[in-house]
Amino acid sequence: MKLINMLRTTAAILVALAAPARADDLAASIKADYDKSLAVMWDDFHRNPELSFMEVKTAAKMAANLRGVPGVVVTEKVGGTGVVGVLKNGAGPTVLIRADMDGLPLEEKSGLPNSSKIVMANREGVVQPVMHACGHDTHITALVETARQLSTRKDAWHGTVVFIVQPAEERIGGAKAMVADGLYKRFPKPDYALAFHVAAELEAGRIAASETIQYSSSDSVELVIHGVGTHGASPQLGKDPVWIGAQIVTALQGVISRSKSPLLPGVITVGTFHAGTKNNIISDRADLGITVRANDEATRKDLIAGIRQVVDGIGRANGLSGKDLPEVTVTESTPTTINDTALARRLNASLAKSLPPGTVVPFVQKNMGAEDFAYFVQPDTGVKGYYFQVGGTPKAWIDAAANGGPPIAGHHSPLFKIAPEPTIRLGSEAMTRAVIELLGPTPA
Repeated sequence: MKLINMLRTTAAILVALAAPARADDLAASIKADYDKSLAVMWDDFHRNPELSFMEVKTAAKMAANLRGVPGVVVTEKVGGTGVVGVLKNGAGPTVLIRADMDGLPLEEKSGLPNSSKIVMANREGVVQPVMHACGHDTHITALVETARQLSTRKDAWHGTVVFIVQPAEERIGGAKAMVADGLYKRFPKPDYALAFHVAAELEAGRIAASETIQYSSSDSVELVIHGVGTHGASPQLGKDPVWIGAQIVTALQGVISRSKSPLLPGVITVGTFHAGTKNNIISDRADLGITVRANDEATRKDLIAGIRQVVDGIGRANGLSGKDLPEVTVTESTPTTINDTALARRLNASLAKSLPPGTVVPFVQKNMGAEDFAYFVQPDTGVKGYYFQVGGTPKAWIDAAANGGPPIAGHHSPLFKIAPEPTIRLGSEAMTRAVIELLGPTPA
């Protein structure tokens, strides 16, 4: 009898090992993968960031990781350094999952033991330090894990999943480049597009998604002011572009406070102002870099028009005319990122039901950050989008900051850091559950 019981037990174990993974063991499976390989993967990505459109090594690593997932067919160099993986599992809808992979030109001062020491030349040849100051390293790690989980859970869903490793989100150009390179023609066109972003201001273990606007629009505006150079002691002999630029910087805030409705969000920030070579020389040129943010397309257009009007007016008031007037060029742009309302309600409800109580919290827009994920879900594509935030800061850090401890560094700060484990684990689980909800037994 003991022998029979032992054989039955052994058989049960073998059946369990051979059975496909089930959705109810998802969190435990991801935890095991994190301990086994994801922590090391994230560590490598964090130590070795690359600048926008130059993510050659990162892309190669991601392509190799996705090729290691059974069933995923990988294509490289889409839209530059972009990677596309396709996992098919019978008839059904198509879901696109996107993760961005580029770093930022910052010297890391986070104090993390795996802080980046990478220095590289950008596309203009300027040598810069590079760090993952926005958490893209967690995004791509979670994408690999989501692919692994979906590959082992094919009994839970039917359709196609397209995994996107996107370049140059920080220059809001990578998504547009991938679409222009035939993303929706060369690969299965999605019915739904999903993505997440780690949020330093959100407590770890929480996720949040809007049912409407998730991120603002962003336009980078380059301004060139042509002056007439002269000696600093004889300003009357020249046209001082620094003085003209200073007037413009101040006047631009009037576009926000006096030309735009106070009920409509909008930002104009002059982030760079470069001019001159010596303190007693009036330069013949000044270059300003401006970022413009809005939450609707009408306001976005009005702000750009307002900038042009102010720049032209101040240029003329300072005696400039014709080809000598300041040049205004919009260089990098992305529309607002809008979640499909019905899709967001469906997935928010589904995740709230399948994840631990209190995980899904109301979305609150706390700044005017932007996302080029918008290009994947523009109205003319017919693709429904869902973008959510995953908390990256442990409650202990938040409590310490509230009690006078180190403040929580924001994104794009050299001090930026988040807790990778809860971010990657929850991001992977939420994304996997969202895909199963859309491609599961219930018709999508």
